[in-house]
Amino acid sequence: MDPVRNPYAPGAGQRPPELAGRGRELDVFDVVLERVARGRPERSLMLTGLRGVGKTVLLNTLRSQAINRLWGTGKIEARPDQSLRRPVAAALHMAIRELAPHHRAPDRIDAFLGVLKAFALRANPPATGRGAPRLRDRWQPGIDVPASAGRADSGDIEIDLVELFSDAADLATDVGTGIAIFIDEMQDVGAEDVSALCAACHELSQLGGPLIVVGAGLPHLPAVLSAAKSYSERLFRYQRIDRLDRIAADQALCAPAGRESVEYEQKALDLLYEKSGGYPYFVQAYGKTTWDHAPRSPITAADVHVAAPEAEAELAVGFFGSRFERATPAEREYMRAMAALSFMGGAGSAGNGVAGESIAGDTAVGEGRDDMDAAVPTAEIAKSLGRKPASLSPARDALIKKGLIYSGERGTVAFTVPHFGRYLRTQPA
Repeated sequence: MDPVRNPYAPGAGQRPPELAGRGRELDVFDVVLERVARGRPERSLMLTGLRGVGKTVLLNTLRSQAINRLWGTGKIEARPDQSLRRPVAAALHMAIRELAPHHRAPDRIDAFLGVLKAFALRANPPATGRGAPRLRDRWQPGIDVPASAGRADSGDIEIDLVELFSDAADLATDVGTGIAIFIDEMQDVGAEDVSALCAACHELSQLGGPLIVVGAGLPHLPAVLSAAKSYSERLFRYQRIDRLDRIAADQALCAPAGRESVEYEQKALDLLYEKSGGYPYFVQAYGKTTWDHAPRSPITAADVHVAAPEAEAELAVGFFGSRFERATPAEREYMRAMAALSFMGGAGSAGNGVAGESIAGDTAVGEGRDDMDAAVPTAEIAKSLGRKPASLSPARDALIKKGLIYSGERGTVAFTVPHFGRYLRTQPA
């Protein structure tokens, strides 16, 4: 069929042509927006899930919902070892610019921008003394008003963020709307900044301020927040984003194809679900290659069989291989041990695995399970490698920092990428 008309979009954070299976999350956020706008108490929102389940796509869609309600919004992507001052300042600046045309007192906007600029400039090293940057190297936030003094500029990120968010919420109250800050890859926010975000959200929840934070991160994000502030378990509304059920996966394939007057045979949909496991990124990847290989409508199971090796090859290079290449030899050894243990011991666990040893998962049931949501005890990894657990801590910590594995519970680790263990077992040692 015509590849130009191919409707599928297996891109990082790229919205699929049919956002299937996320209606509940969209409805929940609509309620949050409406409650905040009416001055009702509501919690900020945290989306958690493995890579490839569509967290970034959903985050962008939620932002669109807020924009449609005339909220001020800003979005950032957290990075390890990067302070939140600059990105939060930029995101909040964008949000205030969206609200400014609706505010009746320009002086109030300028006053807040002065506070925002003072907050942002604290990201710069001291202007004098050892390590001081040259004048031309000092970062400027691009705010045209003079920086204020005495508000959100103490240098303590927790104090400053509480004051900044409170002032921003007051502006939104003046306009009769709200502000939403969206943070992707939130598990990468540093411990000090996470603590500050929790404190700011806690203050806003007590004051009833119309400002919320919507975060997205890996499954261990709740543990990261809880380690920062014990009350974070009650502070946020957590929503786990998982793979699609069968009905939603079929909708993700059939709805965009139907708009191009193309249909699927039932056996083709059966096989596509088996191979993709219902993970949204994989659904798009297999859908795209199957479309390109199918000679005509309806698409058949034979078309899926012909196209699957190409989809698997693309996933092996772009989705799995790029991550594997980031690991050192010691880290790869650690992950291989994890993969072997998940295959040998996964049959009795309660994850979402799909039987099989190929990337697509089409070998016989009973040969093992690849439960990507199931955790592997670190003690068992050390035992399989003939090492002491403490000697493997550097590899484990580095893999967590690189976002390849996560620790949801003490003493266990799991892959952040669905089917990654299966991919590792297909690679030569």
